[in-house]
Amino acid sequence: MSNVFPTRTGTETDVRLPFSFITFAVLSFVASQVLLLTVIPSLASGAFRLPLVWAAAHLGLLGFALMTAMGAMYQLVPVAFLTPIWSVRLGFWQFAVTAIGIVAFAISLAAAPTRAFLPGLLLLLGIVLFVWQMAMTLRKQETKNVMTLFVATSLLFLLLTAAAGGLLAFHFFAATGADSHETAFVLHVLFGLCGWFTLLIIGFSYKMAPMFSLAHGFSLRPARCVYALYTSGIAVSLLHLFLSGQVWLMVGTALLTSGFTVFAWHIRTILQKRMKKALDRPFQFSVTAVAIGLALHATALAAIMIGSGRWIGIIIYLSAVGWIGFSIIGYLFKIVPFLWWTHRYSEKVGQQHVPTLKQMMNERAVAVQCRLWLIALALAAVALATASVPLLAVAQVLLAGLSVAFAGTMLAVFRK
Repeated sequence: MSNVFPTRTGTETDVRLPFSFITFAVLSFVASQVLLLTVIPSLASGAFRLPLVWAAAHLGLLGFALMTAMGAMYQLVPVAFLTPIWSVRLGFWQFAVTAIGIVAFAISLAAAPTRAFLPGLLLLLGIVLFVWQMAMTLRKQETKNVMTLFVATSLLFLLLTAAAGGLLAFHFFAATGADSHETAFVLHVLFGLCGWFTLLIIGFSYKMAPMFSLAHGFSLRPARCVYALYTSGIAVSLLHLFLSGQVWLMVGTALLTSGFTVFAWHIRTILQKRMKKALDRPFQFSVTAVAIGLALHATALAAIMIGSGRWIGIIIYLSAVGWIGFSIIGYLFKIVPFLWWTHRYSEKVGQQHVPTLKQMMNERAVAVQCRLWLIALALAAVALATASVPLLAVAQVLLAGLSVAFAGTMLAVFRK
């Protein structure tokens, strides 16, 4: 892994803050995958709305994906936008509140969903603190760009996702809201997967893709088309909840698919401008996640057009793992070694012998893990499509084992 990150700018965050989030995230990832081992028959049959599935999903999407995103933003926002984090002290308090909230919320979902509302409020507080922190930081950016647009919009959707989730938890707590529960659930999923995670990953991909591939001379104009199409898709999809007929959902999903198609094409054109001939395996993995995301968007559109509701749950699961999860995993394989090397050794270069950046992580082991992740996802997709319990068991055991290997790889960096 070559040093493709920019040199120090004086805006970097205390490295302990992003590493606190990342360490919590990889441990939560292991917990979520292990917990899913206990509900394999239910998953294979398409029964996703169960307490243990809820707990595992939120450990994965909140404990792993959300906390990784938060930690990465504490590190990347100052570098990408050339403005320091508004309050690092608030960042540590926000980490503690959010981490406690996630653990308590997941335990409540698994053991007693009717009691998840109060832990959910603590989690909501952590999210609000994070959005406030990022809003105050982005406010100081001198020159706004297309990345600012994606990141700011994704933060808005994070708040909306948390609000919809809080409403769902309140429905269980108060034993009310049956008429609006399904609407709140759809909002929670749509805002979370498309509005928060997807827009955020797209936005930062416009920074990470050129950085990791050493691409130059490309245009960012198509990014505005991506933003317009994708946010319009979210908006039109919402109309389906309040207007009769499936046409609004089909049009909204078509816009989402179109926006993601333009994004995938744009990333391809950026990579064609690269100076680096051979892409690192972790970055190839993140690029593969884009292809997976595109395939899943197209599949979702086809499922809605033919009226196959069963496929929607499968697509959501595969999107969480294959698009969101693989994007994060690929980028972490690149980011964590660099951050730790910079923290430990950057000021010692030339004064004493220090390990190279390549020596911070076993690249062969990482390459094997990436291939196995893809195999596990393919097995899970086939198992869910065919409702095969044995095949899903194989896939989930592999996923759980890979999550342990991934966590071990990440934590091993800190011993270098």
